[in-house]
Amino acid sequence: MGNPAETTGVQSVDRAVTIMEIMAREGDVGVTEIAAELGVHKSTAFRLVATLERRGLVEQDSDRGKYRLGVGLLRLAGATKKQLDLVQESRTVIEELAGVVGETVNITVLSEGAALYIDQVAGPSALQIHNWVGRRIPLHATSNGKALLAFHAYRRLSDLVRTPLDRFTEYTITSLRELEAALGEVRERGYAVAVNELELGLTAVAAPVYDSQGRVTASVSASGPGFRLEGRVEEVGKAVVDAGEAISRRLGWHPPRAV
Repeated sequence: MGNPAETTGVQSVDRAVTIMEIMAREGDVGVTEIAAELGVHKSTAFRLVATLERRGLVEQDSDRGKYRLGVGLLRLAGATKKQLDLVQESRTVIEELAGVVGETVNITVLSEGAALYIDQVAGPSALQIHNWVGRRIPLHATSNGKALLAFHAYRRLSDLVRTPLDRFTEYTITSLRELEAALGEVRERGYAVAVNELELGLTAVAAPVYDSQGRVTASVSASGPGFRLEGRVEEVGKAVVDAGEAISRRLGWHPPRAV
């Protein structure tokens, strides 16, 4: 049997989404109308609407007492648009990078203390493709995660990284002190490297992507079997740095002028 609390939670989420769909269709709508369409008591409908209102997802018309979609949805839509823009602007670049290095290329963004993979292109050497798109991977165990962290303007590393740091292999970094040292090396080198840290036999190299304000907005990586990338890390590192800069320029970034 299912967990009653879990079932109730899922039902509430479904009803909340339905409420927003009703407002998208009808515009301003009252609690009585919402309750009738949901088939619930008016007090239940009111609690759901009140929760959505606290999050800014719906708002009340003070004159008519009815509710409509709120400006909080624009914030969510803006985040989605930002990712879609990033995928669109980077696609040509990562396709070219995959062809040059012959390996799988990924784009990731920082999301909920992890690296969220939002696009992937397989190079000609990638025979068995592991689809990472849509997955959140711990920051400390990946080249993408370390690239995002190394160039992020954080105040404390612990604010971004989930602790304790999970161990995936014997090579995984598991202390914040070690991670800080590794990120210093990334900043000096200009790109991040992860060898056997997430999976044995997997090597990955990543570089940052900047937005128009010069802030790190994503990372781009090339990854593949260690036996193919061994001895090529510096070459691949230069390629991903060039790709990261190319994507950054497409997003409106201008490299700092040399002094």
